Amino acid sequence: MEFVVMYNVREGVDRSQLFEVYPRHKAYFEAFHAAGGGLIALGPFQTADPAGGSMGIFASREDAERFIAEDPFVTEGLADPRILEWDAVRFE
Repeated sequence: MEFVVMYNVREGVDRSQLFEVYPRHKAYFEAFHAAGGGLIALGPFQTADPAGGSMGIFASREDAERFIAEDPFVTEGLADPRILEWDAVRFE
């Protein structure tokens, strides 16, 4: 079982705000992953509008909660995260 964090960009946030905060967000997710934080994958949805949101996949709910607690996109008020339990079917 894995956990998905779905990010929705808050109403009124524009592209320039996202680009301004992105370097802090990138440094944060790279450090979180390097420290063994349970981050499996993350990234934005490919839409013309950056408000299309993004998602991250985590090994546990605790990992997902720890991640969003200090993610600059969240702490700086740009995104609203939602944690979902994901029961993925794997084909190997």
